Amino acid sequence: MKQLVFKILVLFLLTSCTSQRKIAYLQDIPETFSESISQQSNAVVRTGDWISIIVNSKDSELAQMFNLPIVNNSIVGSGVYSGSNRISGYLVDDAGCIDFPQLGTILIKDLTLMELSALIKKKIIGGGYINDPIITAQYINFNISVMGEVNKPGTFSASTGRITILEALSMAGDLTIYGKRENVKVIREENGQRRVVTLDLRSKELFSSPCYYLHQNDVVYIEPNKVKAGQREINQNRTWGTFASVVSMLASLSLLIFR
Repeated sequence: MKQLVFKILVLFLLTSCTSQRKIAYLQDIPETFSESISQQSNAVVRTGDWISIIVNSKDSELAQMFNLPIVNNSIVGSGVYSGSNRISGYLVDDAGCIDFPQLGTILIKDLTLMELSALIKKKIIGGGYINDPIITAQYINFNISVMGEVNKPGTFSASTGRITILEALSMAGDLTIYGKRENVKVIREENGQRRVVTLDLRSKELFSSPCYYLHQNDVVYIEPNKVKAGQREINQNRTWGTFASVVSMLASLSLLIFR
């Protein structure tokens, strides 16, 4: 009897360890871990982007001539606006340019938000308009989508253009217990090409992946594991079983009525 209890306990512990290895993130990181950050978020302005650029200064009247008219919109979240009126922002055209008040056409494609702000500041100071401009640039339509085995699938916004895969999963309520941690796919479209990158959330190699920092319009897909797939098959069989039972009952009633 004691041997049986011991075997059951060992089996339980082994099963628990196996389950933890399947669901725990970053398993190969030691208790004390430090490394140099080899990459930074490299989100840059692209054609079709919608950018908010606001100029401030000690002299608000001078700064105002560089800002778009104020419209009646309410801020919903991080850089996301709603309302029936037009949003104050600049749509980057096919040539990668925007038409900025007083400064005219400016090429901003492939610039980061910091580089964009520095460029606008330089042009304002260089043109003799304002000596102390403060430029704030944000994305209005920097969106990423998370779908599959997460608790809150959907599309999320990041006005700064900086969002990691872990932050995106957190915004989506984290993976469900049925999501494959070792097979997270990021679908990315850029430079006229579409590619799919597979990530393993269980490994620290995640940090060095080109998809650790997400780009605009990336789609993150979490594949269900075998357990969830099996449950769906069982549910489908149950549905067909219920349907067959109803049909059989109706057939029996018809025989009784029309006999």
